[in-house]
Amino acid sequence: MTSVGARGATADLLHTISDYSANYLQDPRTEHTGSAVDRSELRRRLAPPLPRNGVDARTVLGELIEHGEPGLLHSGAPTFLGFVMGGAYPVAVATEWLTSVWDQCGALYATSPTASVVEEAVSRWLITLFGLPAHTSVGITTGCATANLTGLAAARHHVLAAQGWDVERDGLIGAPAPRILVSEGCHVTVHRALRLLGLAGQVRTVETDDQGRMCVRALEGELSRTSGPLIVCGQVGNVDSGAVDPLADVCDLAHEYDGWVHLDAAFGMWAAASAPVRSHVSGLERADSWATDAHKWLNVPYDCGIVLCAHPTSHRAALRTSAEYLTPAADGGRDPVDYTPDMSRRARSLVLWATLRHLGVDGVAELIDRGCNHARRLAAGLAHTDGVTVVNDVVLNQVLVAFTPDERSTDAEHLARIVATLQRGPVAWASPTTWRGRPCLRLSVCNWQTTSDDIDECIAAIVSAHRDAGARLHTLIEEFA
Repeated sequence: MTSVGARGATADLLHTISDYSANYLQDPRTEHTGSAVDRSELRRRLAPPLPRNGVDARTVLGELIEHGEPGLLHSGAPTFLGFVMGGAYPVAVATEWLTSVWDQCGALYATSPTASVVEEAVSRWLITLFGLPAHTSVGITTGCATANLTGLAAARHHVLAAQGWDVERDGLIGAPAPRILVSEGCHVTVHRALRLLGLAGQVRTVETDDQGRMCVRALEGELSRTSGPLIVCGQVGNVDSGAVDPLADVCDLAHEYDGWVHLDAAFGMWAAASAPVRSHVSGLERADSWATDAHKWLNVPYDCGIVLCAHPTSHRAALRTSAEYLTPAADGGRDPVDYTPDMSRRARSLVLWATLRHLGVDGVAELIDRGCNHARRLAAGLAHTDGVTVVNDVVLNQVLVAFTPDERSTDAEHLARIVATLQRGPVAWASPTTWRGRPCLRLSVCNWQTTSDDIDECIAAIVSAHRDAGARLHTLIEEFA
């Protein structure tokens, strides 16, 4: 096939997918959150042996749509409350298409001048939105897990360099042993990042309060009992309760000991863009590095994360790589590859640029305000139901709910029946967690499409699932008897 023919074939396939996508997005079924697909059936349809001879492209796409669509989780539905998953703004979806069509490697200025300059612009916008120091460096990653890894790599470099140790050159064997103090409620990706960085054996957890906030007195105690280069890991938005550590106190105390503060802020970082809730993240700007996601509350498609660092020299020193075959930016200009672990990466900065420019400062603030208001409405609606307790102080977009079951059922059994009902149903898909030993339902509101009516539908569905769980138990007991 000639290059002209290949481009024509690509265009034809894109028209096909465009038509399908338009229909899919308008299909009422995509508003239903539940899925009852069987794993074995998906495997039968999607995981046959690889054919010896290739299959026509149009046939391949048709098979993927036919067999794959039943296994989709409609996390973009406005009544989806599971994990912390946003939807995707139309401009973000369209820009993702454009990103694939342009197919730019966003590693170097040389591999994509447009992507490189766009990332510079996005970096400035984000620094301003979050109220961080103007010199802060930024990297665009796959998600908050990689952003945590990157920020903590910069932290490791910085605190060991202060002791005269070059970890990038000499490794960790023989290095001064750092102390890593981690909030008890920090996300699992923080611990995984520390493990990958060879620091797992140095981790000590710091006690949190009943909302999941780091206790400053407990941090003081750990600092007085330990010694060595210091990294403190805090959280901005507990993944269950939404609680935020006392950031100013944590940062001030860690800095007294010449420590580095890294904040896991996967969704809570965006509260800084909103005047009504900004007070909950007061002191954010005092940290040394931050990790957040754009595919959560900013509502861009998966995957897109962001790492920010108040020490650009340490950030770049921890990640920078060079080779004779790589062309550095002229005049010492910025190359994106120096700020993230990956080299071959798509130009994620484009979708961030388009979404932020589309929303503007006020649009981002309104998105965050709306999510927080909906979370408060959700909590208030559930709190007035017998047997339902809102466990957390609703400060951002997370609502944590516990249920009181019939005396013949345990909390875990009752919650399992509620979760099964919600995950099969059309409204209020949600996932369970355990909060301080008690089984709870974890609800997150962060979709740009969600309305007050959607929240009221979710309240009704959760209350109904709670009542039905008790009724089903009575029916089973009577049938057994």
